[in-house]
Amino acid sequence: MSRDWHTWYDAYDDPGSSLSRRLAEVRHQLGSLLAAADGPVRLVSICAGDGRDTLPVLEGARVSGVLVEIDPELAGRARANAPAGIEVRTADAGTTASYADACPADLFLACGVFGNITDDDIARTVATLPTLLTHGGHVIWTRGNRVPQDPTGYAGDPADLVRDLFADAGFEEVAFVRPDDVSYRVGVHRWPGPPGLPAPGSRMFTFV
Repeated sequence: MSRDWHTWYDAYDDPGSSLSRRLAEVRHQLGSLLAAADGPVRLVSICAGDGRDTLPVLEGARVSGVLVEIDPELAGRARANAPAGIEVRTADAGTTASYADACPADLFLACGVFGNITDDDIARTVATLPTLLTHGGHVIWTRGNRVPQDPTGYAGDPADLVRDLFADAGFEEVAFVRPDDVSYRVGVHRWPGPPGLPAPGSRMFTFV
C-alpha cells in the first residue's frame, strides 16, 4: 500500500473531513493530559508528520521530547515550528533506535500508524510500548475504520483489535472516541506498571 502523504495531508484543510476532526480530537486529548500533569512532561511522537497533532498544543506547557518523521519535507516543517525543548528527527519511527534515548516518556503519540501496518506489527508495537513509558505514562493512538487497502485481517472495527491488544498488554483505557458519522477513532491508554527500560534497535513495525 503506497500513499502520497503530501496529498493526504490536504484533507486537514477541510474542516468537515474525518482527518480534520481526528486532528481536533487528538489535540483535545493531548491538551487535557498536559493540563493534568503535575510536573514537566517528556513527550515522544512517532510518524509525527509536520507536527500539527502536537506542536500547537505545547505552547505554555513544560514539555520536552522528540518528534520522529521519516519524510524530510514534513520533518522540516515540524522542525521550523518546534518550540525549545522539542527535537524533530528525520528517521524511521518503526525502530526504537530512533528515539529510545528520549524514553521512558510520559506521553507517547502513535497517530496515523496503526492503519498502515499489519495486525502482527500492531501487536508487536503495543507489546513494546511498556518499555518506552514511565509509570503512569499515557499513549494517544488513532485508527481508522474502512481505511483504503486496509492491511488488517480483523473482521470487525479494527480499533477494537487495538483496544484488546492494549488490554492484553496491561494498559488501562482512559478514553476511546468513536464518532458515528466518520471513520476515525482516537484512544488513550495509561501504563500502570513500572518505568520501562528502552531497548534501542527493536523493530516494532514497517509501513505496508
